[in-house]
Amino acid sequence: MEHLLKLADLTGPQILQILDLADQLKYEKKRNIPHERLKGKTLGMIFEKSSTRTRVSFEAGMFQLGGHALFLSGRDLQLGRGESIKATARVLSRYVDGIMIRTYAQSDVEELARFSSVPVINGLTDAWHPCQVLADLMTVREQKGSLEGKKLCCVGDGNNMANSLLVGGLRTGMEVRIATPKGYPPSPQAMAVAAEYPGQFTWTDDRFAAAKDADVIFTDVWTSMGQEAQAQQRAQAFAGWQVNRELVSLAKPDVMIQHCLPAHIGEEIAEDVFEAHVPEIYEEAENRLHVQKAVLVLCMEGK
Repeated sequence: MEHLLKLADLTGPQILQILDLADQLKYEKKRNIPHERLKGKTLGMIFEKSSTRTRVSFEAGMFQLGGHALFLSGRDLQLGRGESIKATARVLSRYVDGIMIRTYAQSDVEELARFSSVPVINGLTDAWHPCQVLADLMTVREQKGSLEGKKLCCVGDGNNMANSLLVGGLRTGMEVRIATPKGYPPSPQAMAVAAEYPGQFTWTDDRFAAAKDADVIFTDVWTSMGQEAQAQQRAQAFAGWQVNRELVSLAKPDVMIQHCLPAHIGEEIAEDVFEAHVPEIYEEAENRLHVQKAVLVLCMEGK
């Protein structure tokens, strides 16, 4: 795997290869079996958006793989003073063995990869969140035994999470239902992938229909980072769009609830529902570590 820019670039078998390796690395980690597969390698981590899980999981993951991670904020790089993405890619490629970037524009990630001679990993953009959804799929497969044929419901904004869940779920054989208020659909790029899977995908503004008989329900905050100016408008548009007991009662009795975190309890998810599903939500958060280690190995090992 050369880069991980978005899940739409991967086939179903490639996604499952990542999940299989993540399972192996998690097994080894839990049993204190060393797996220093990236010994002596360095990952440069560019953060134009702040993070808890992305930073700690990538940094800890590189350490466990025997390598080293460098935290580079916008203030630490000449990007903050106008140096181009192209120049940044060319210079960092001469110092590090891989680059992870968490930023706003997907075009910046694509340009970074175009001019980089080392692998580039998308830690999050406004358009896609591939590492998070790989962790989501890993968690569902752990608890449900398989992904094929399972019903995935995503309730809320048609944002980077919805886009990535749509693609990742369809590519791995899941039935995917995305429920958003009118005016907040998934991206055209994600919908283009959905068109490849007739009969396997539904986009609706009826959240209750989307949740019916679901195996797993996903949600996310109503206002993502960088959208703060829209907070009031979004609060009105998403009023009532909460994953609560009424919605969950329509799903299967053993439904999983997943949230990429941080959660705004009382907004997109009710407190009682969140607390009832804390174990699987935080298992999902832990799995960011294992799945990103798999991505790092597949991108950087032997390069």
